[in-house]
Amino acid sequence: MQTNSLFLILAAIITGAVVPFQAGANAVLGRSLGHPLWGTAVSLCVSFACILPVMALARVEAPTLSNLAQAPRWVWIGGVVGVVYITGALMLAPKLGAAGFITAVIAGQMLASIIIDQWGLVGLPRKPVSWSRLAGLGLIFLGLVVMQVQAVGVKPPASS
Repeated sequence: MQTNSLFLILAAIITGAVVPFQAGANAVLGRSLGHPLWGTAVSLCVSFACILPVMALARVEAPTLSNLAQAPRWVWIGGVVGVVYITGALMLAPKLGAAGFITAVIAGQMLASIIIDQWGLVGLPRKPVSWSRLAGLGLIFLGLVVMQVQAVGVKPPASS
């Protein structure tokens, strides 16, 4: 594996590592505001407020709004998916715990990713399903089951 690939994988791991903090913080935010949807709305406003100074420092040019007319209609699902994820996280993470929630999220992400790759959906390149990719997906779902055994009421064997 090249150094650049290792750096990208490390960056992705760090990116993923912050997600459980977001889920927990947003859950408390939603409870503090009296409803999970208020937590989602405020979280998205904070995101917007944080990205503006970054864009200013990076000297990002104004968007090319005229290109939106030619963009596929599905480009708007990103915002909808963000709302679904944030709301789901702040409602489910307190019930499943950080590890339980994130394990289930990763399983769902990987299942959707295999489907997206198989058909090259949402503008991503096509990467056909292989047995090794399906085996990896199976291992992830096995990990989900192992992580959730107690949550579904299965008692671990008594120690002697």
